[in-house]
Amino acid sequence: MKAQNSKQINSLYEREKRKINTQLQNLFKNKKPQSLYSPTSYILKNGGKRIRPMLVLFSAKAVGGSFERVKHAAIAVELLHSFSLVHDDIMDNADKRRNLLTLHKKYDLSTAILAGDSLLSIAYQELLKDLNKNTKSSIEIFTKALIEVCEGQSYDKDFETNNNVSLTDYKLMIKKKTAALTEMCCQLGAILGGGGKEQINSLKLFGRHLGFAFQIRDDLLDITAEENKFGKVLGGDLIEGKKTFLLLKALELAKANDKKFLLKLIKDKGTSTKNVIKYKDIYLRLGILDLAEKEVENNTNRALKQLNYLNNREKEKLIWLADHLLNRKN
Repeated sequence: MKAQNSKQINSLYEREKRKINTQLQNLFKNKKPQSLYSPTSYILKNGGKRIRPMLVLFSAKAVGGSFERVKHAAIAVELLHSFSLVHDDIMDNADKRRNLLTLHKKYDLSTAILAGDSLLSIAYQELLKDLNKNTKSSIEIFTKALIEVCEGQSYDKDFETNNNVSLTDYKLMIKKKTAALTEMCCQLGAILGGGGKEQINSLKLFGRHLGFAFQIRDDLLDITAEENKFGKVLGGDLIEGKKTFLLLKALELAKANDKKFLLKLIKDKGTSTKNVIKYKDIYLRLGILDLAEKEVENNTNRALKQLNYLNNREKEKLIWLADHLLNRKN
């Protein structure tokens, strides 16, 4: 399924993304103390696709609402996402994100933790600006997503010491760590946009399946992207020994020496940069990259199927966004 007005929607997306970036920077402009708000502002300067606020905006529009009604909620979900990235980077001891030093590397650990906490606090402050009769349900789903993101990150951390992680375990982890947030964005946009029960549920499921597709695409890009565009070290998941879809699927299918080499990565909790190409060769031999592409496509199609329940042309924006994510290269 392809959006019919791709050029117009792309222009709209870029325009709204610029507005979101301006709103985010203005939030912390001239705020004191600078020791808190300079680092907080720094993490928001490094751009990104702003997918999550766009899901809020486009979902609201898809049920007959307006961008204006959800503009603060859109900012809130980006702040929540940024909070999770700060803490994720600390737990992974990551050096870079989107080609910039991570917050704890540029400043220090204590500053990064406090800045992350302030992002979460201000996320709630922004959310409250758009709430009306839907206050209770909106706060409930926003908070539920926050809890699930924390649970997902905990599962991800547990996987570092668990040598028997299955694909089922992995899917539970990304359901919480990634899909819970995209699901909430669509559900929140639909609620605040004035959608009916069936519309809200359809968009909720759209966001969930899109989240699965997004994460597996991310796993793929870790080893197939161009490093200068990806903004992270290529093969970083292998170097850190992360149990991704690629690695777990390869473990299911590998035999003999390939299996031993994969199990060594699990045992050693990672590998060296020079071995990344060897693991990529195993993935290619086993057809893992093709299987992951198929998984992305299947989850995207499941997401798009949910849009059949929406009867207006505004769903074109969500179709375009799904396609944009499916075919991204960084």
